[in-house]
Amino acid sequence: MNNPIIVALDVESAAAARALVARIGPRVNFYKVGLELYTAAGMEIVKQLLGEGKQVFLDLKMYDIPETVARAVALVSLTGVRFLTVHAVSSVMRAAVAARAGSRLQILGVTVLTSFGPEDMDDLGYDGTVASLVERRTRKAVELGIDGIVASPLEAATVRRIVGPNTVIVTPGVRSAGVDSGDQKRVATPAQAIRDGADYLVIGRQITRSTDPAAEVDRILMELATPTQIIVK
Repeated sequence: MNNPIIVALDVESAAAARALVARIGPRVNFYKVGLELYTAAGMEIVKQLLGEGKQVFLDLKMYDIPETVARAVALVSLTGVRFLTVHAVSSVMRAAVAARAGSRLQILGVTVLTSFGPEDMDDLGYDGTVASLVERRTRKAVELGIDGIVASPLEAATVRRIVGPNTVIVTPGVRSAGVDSGDQKRVATPAQAIRDGADYLVIGRQITRSTDPAAEVDRILMELATPTQIIVK
């Protein structure tokens, strides 16, 4: 069984991130650096993770004018980062895809945040459902050549039908049964997310706030190994 877990290093310092990586050990090789850690430690922590042979998912959810996005993506493409997120808005995705050309960087389009519920659609000025907006943005992402999609596990099956077998699907909002979902509204268990088409599972608090993060990783991997073997790209 290959390991689909990406641990979200949503911590306040590089020291805290390094300590977590050390506690988890060789069980996980893929880590997400999001806004909190990036604000605290910048590209230095990214370089440290890469230097230790880890894969990095840089979750910056870029959303700016195309020129700014393109210049930023071009810089990230030089670092060895595996995944970079941008919002699944046409002008942003188009700029990101063009800027990463020729590199190994993969651009992921963020459809709708997992903290969003039906009431948030009004704030976006969208009169459809969360599911319909995810579908609409996914189709546009495929059209523009995006490498992967970030969507909640509840939309993973729909996204997989749209994108086919070769596009990466990354799902945040993944929790084992009985684990508090926090501020995320559209969640599912790791096994459900993989069954519905996810390639990678972004898991944060369940692991990072555990008294024994390594044991928590082992528990999730055992869930995934039963009853079927999980194969990811």
